[in-house]
Amino acid sequence: MSSSPLLLLGDEAVARAALDAGISGVYAYPGTPSTEITEYIQQDPEAIARNVHRKWCANEKTAMEEALGMSYAGKRALVCMKHVGLNVAADPFINAAITGVGGGLVVAVADDPSMHSSQNEQDSRFYAHFASVPLLEPSSQQEAYEMVRAAFDYSEQLRLPVAVRLVTRLAHSRADVRTAPPRPENPLQPASEPSRWVLLPVHARRNWAELTARWPSITAESATLPWNRLIPASDRRLGIVACGIAFNYLQELFPNECPYPVLKIGHYPIATSILDDFRKAADAWLFLEEGAPFLEAQIRGPFSMSAFPVHGRLDGRLPRTGELSPDLVAQALGLPVPEGHPVPPLVAPRPPILCRGCPHADTYDFIRDVMADYPGGRVFSDIGCYTLGALPPYHAIHTCVDMGAAITMAKGAADAGLFPSLAVIGDSTFAHSGLTGLLDAIAENSPMTVIILDNETTGMTGGQESLARGRLESMVAGLGVAPDHLAVVTPLPRFRQDNAQRLRAEIAYRGVSVLIARRPCLHIRKGT
Repeated sequence: MSSSPLLLLGDEAVARAALDAGISGVYAYPGTPSTEITEYIQQDPEAIARNVHRKWCANEKTAMEEALGMSYAGKRALVCMKHVGLNVAADPFINAAITGVGGGLVVAVADDPSMHSSQNEQDSRFYAHFASVPLLEPSSQQEAYEMVRAAFDYSEQLRLPVAVRLVTRLAHSRADVRTAPPRPENPLQPASEPSRWVLLPVHARRNWAELTARWPSITAESATLPWNRLIPASDRRLGIVACGIAFNYLQELFPNECPYPVLKIGHYPIATSILDDFRKAADAWLFLEEGAPFLEAQIRGPFSMSAFPVHGRLDGRLPRTGELSPDLVAQALGLPVPEGHPVPPLVAPRPPILCRGCPHADTYDFIRDVMADYPGGRVFSDIGCYTLGALPPYHAIHTCVDMGAAITMAKGAADAGLFPSLAVIGDSTFAHSGLTGLLDAIAENSPMTVIILDNETTGMTGGQESLARGRLESMVAGLGVAPDHLAVVTPLPRFRQDNAQRLRAEIAYRGVSVLIARRPCLHIRKGT
């Protein structure tokens, strides 16, 4: 390890480890809390000098597939996403376990317990279990570095993708990280085994049978890896199963030595021999897991009839939802929790709002003007900073479900007879997952209007490059929107009445129309 530590975010530790492991490319779509992994690599002098691939992808599915292609060519690749992005990438993620890999392939997934910037708090460990993909879960920034670096070797050893799960607190907090000397990139060595990579049913059945046959040995091998270990103690009344960052919280409470036996978990699947040894060390178990009660439910069993007491999120010892914290862990252990001094209300609480001068605010102004004439109409929105249009003072949108859902939900509502049915979607989100929904609408000439909020960037996650920039009109026209019903408007107060008039005309047209409301985000304009 290096003598001089680096002060790194958990995300940055992942990026640094991947570079030091000799990756040839990183593939990702920006999504909090995973964005900084790719941004670190994009700005790193070594990555620039080596010409490591580091451009943003259209979405997580394309990112996973491009990384798999680099792995097929024998090179090492890192693919990054937030937890809901893994839903988008699920098809290639699951099938990559059946094809196997060539060069090491690591999938870094950042979960968001408590939903700080997400629609749900799903736990990516379920996906890894479902796909038969090994998963590593670090408890600290240093361990994130060590795990990711080792994961590339592990991936090549198993010929499988390896997932690494971060959570928000680890991804976005800093600590000293000691690094190891970098290794060179793999040579180009394309795969030459069509029976592995061509998933015709005859090949897929054989590959899947081979993977399931190997899984018990992969599971048993976890007992030999450093990421899962039993830390003995004398008080056997309670044993603590601490997964990932929960082990960090436990260390905060007991900086010297925990009085109870601890089973530290950082690798999945878990060898039953480790669990058997821990069963002998403790009379009852407390599960500390960030996210879902993934292990607790497996140990407890479907009928809650375990042979010994099992505590955690399922029995109310810990909250069923939201993030863990040192205080919650202390409460679960019956330790006193200092309340601290109350914080005086120095600033009146207020909801988040769009930036002053934001083009989306001016777009919502003319949308509200028009929709006031149609009290039965609805505006279906998508995911981005423009989702703030649901809050005061705008009250301009009615839904936000998942990436791309604005257009498809508007179409479904129009199919049901809802009129008018509008969709608002950002330029980057449109490129991510809006095109196919618009194609459905065009194929049926559905009576709906789509407003693409084009601020020429991926604003919500920090101003990353939007792949739609400079291409929106040609993309929309290429899908088949009639030229007379494709227009670009400028969302500024002085054009408010003109924009409202154009929107009224498109609503009156009983077919698919698209308005592109284009004005650059103020934050990217500052840099020009």
